[in-house]
Order: sequence, then structure tokens, then C-alpha cells
Amino acid sequence: MSVSVFIDGAVGTTGLEIRERLAGRDDIAIVLLDEARRKDPVARAEALNDSDFVILCLPDDAAREAVSLIANTRTRVIDASTAFRVAEGWTYGFAEVEPGQANAIAEAKRVSNPGCYPTGFLALLRPLVRAGLVPVDWGITVNAMSGYSGGGKAMIAEYQGVNPPPATRAYALGLAHKHVPEMQKHARLEHPPIFTPSVANTYRGMIVEVPLALYRFPRRPTLLACETALREAYPEGGLIRIADGDASAVQIEDDAGTDRLTLRVCGNAETGQARLIATLDNLGKGAAGAAVQNLNIMAGLDPLAGLTV
Repeated sequence: MSVSVFIDGAVGTTGLEIRERLAGRDDIAIVLLDEARRKDPVARAEALNDSDFVILCLPDDAAREAVSLIANTRTRVIDASTAFRVAEGWTYGFAEVEPGQANAIAEAKRVSNPGCYPTGFLALLRPLVRAGLVPVDWGITVNAMSGYSGGGKAMIAEYQGVNPPPATRAYALGLAHKHVPEMQKHARLEHPPIFTPSVANTYRGMIVEVPLALYRFPRRPTLLACETALREAYPEGGLIRIADGDASAVQIEDDAGTDRLTLRVCGNAETGQARLIATLDNLGKGAAGAAVQNLNIMAGLDPLAGLTV
């Protein structure tokens, strides 16, 4: 028996990636609207209400509109936009971020898919905050770089055009990126982190780094204590893996083309300075892979079905 899934926004970057992961599965029946009906409000409303599950791959306002069109209590929603990530009544769709979160997702009617940058940040920091190693009132910095596919069709066209931008460029210089509230709320920090994102001239992949002056924290945690907290938070066999921190280099493409997330605790034990580093695919665990994982959990299926570990 299969469940029906309507992807609203299936022709966008994330929607296409989700369809690719669901293709060929006999436990999923994808509801499709042809090009002529894709933007027809009546046809969309019918698909939204007739499906067991809806995955929204839309801009924030369009996602809110889509939710408003659902007139029944049966259809369950996964939203991949920013619209509901800090909203009351929505379950945060990062299964590994808290003990019991996967169970909450399994029972939820409305699930907000995490952002790509917050996924790396929260995976690194939340276990350390929960263990009391990082104080909740500390000023935290997040340095991150993403492949340009994270900017959607417009940015893809820009980078693949005749005059592409430079190798890297920093943005969100006003420190008001839309992912910051999500980072603060779900890390349970008292202050918004300083988030410094950049985009690289590579299609997919992401690196997220949180530098920590461990010697300044009240408990003065060691690198080993930080790594131990991560290993205890993420058992082997899932999408999140802990790599040794003695790598000579970490590359933005290390997990590109997969749905996994790799975490490392690097640094200098003598000086008490740490570099927490996450690598992931911004379209994988940072977007489409997370949506499929949430769908699997909500539908009672194998959480890793259709995913590349």
C-alpha cells in the first residue's frame, strides 16, 4: 500500500531533488499536475486536499497560502520554506536534533523542514549546549559557505551564465539573515548568533563552522569532551556521522551528492580553542534529503528510504 504525496513547487530546485529521491518507490505515489494546471488555484487546492502528504517547495508567502487552502484535517504537510520554522503549532523537522524529536515528527500534522545552514549549525552546537558545555548566554559565531544551488534558479543562472561571479562572495552583511531566528530558537540560545554566510562557485555542497574559545567557558570543556557529546548524540547508522578531527583539510564538496551530514571537532588542545565543522549537501540533508527523511518518518516507513548515506 502506498501513500500519496503532492509536491507543490515540484519544478524548483528542491522539488526536483525530492522527486528524484521518491522516483521508483512502490510505497509512494506522487501526485502530479501538468504544466497547464500547475498554477491553477482550483487544481492546486484539489491536489493539496486529496493527498495524504504535501511537501511545499515554495517561497514563504506562497507556502502560507498553500497551507490556507488545505480544508481538511487529514492532509499532513512538510514545508521546505522559512515560513514556519519558528512558528507555534509546527514541529521542527530535524529528527536528530533532540531526543524524541523523531517521535514528535512521526505524530505531527505540520512539519517545518530545517534550513541548510541551521542544519549544520544545530547539529554541531545543540548537543554541546544540552550537555552544559557551551553556556546558553554565550556569544556564538557561525561561519558558513554554500554551493550556489542554494540560491535557487536565479542564482544558478547567474553562476552558470557567461559572466559568473567570483570564486566566493560574502553576503547578509547586515547580520539579519532569515536563518538566524531558527538557529537561536532551536539551539536554545539567549542571543542570536553572529552568522557570516558566503556562496562559493561550486554547484552543491556546504561547510558550516562554529569556532569556540573553550578556555573561556565556565566548565572549560576539552576537545575530547565536545567530540564525546556529539558521538553520544548521534548513534552510528544514521545520516549523521562523526569524523576524526585530525583531518589536514575539509572541503565544501566532501558530502556533496549525498544526504548525510559529517561533523568534526578540530582545534588545539593546548590553547583550548576548537573549530566545530559540519559538511553536508545543501540540497541533500540541507533540503530535499531532509524532506524525504521527514516524509518517511511521518508515513511510518524506513527513515532512510530513498536516501544516500
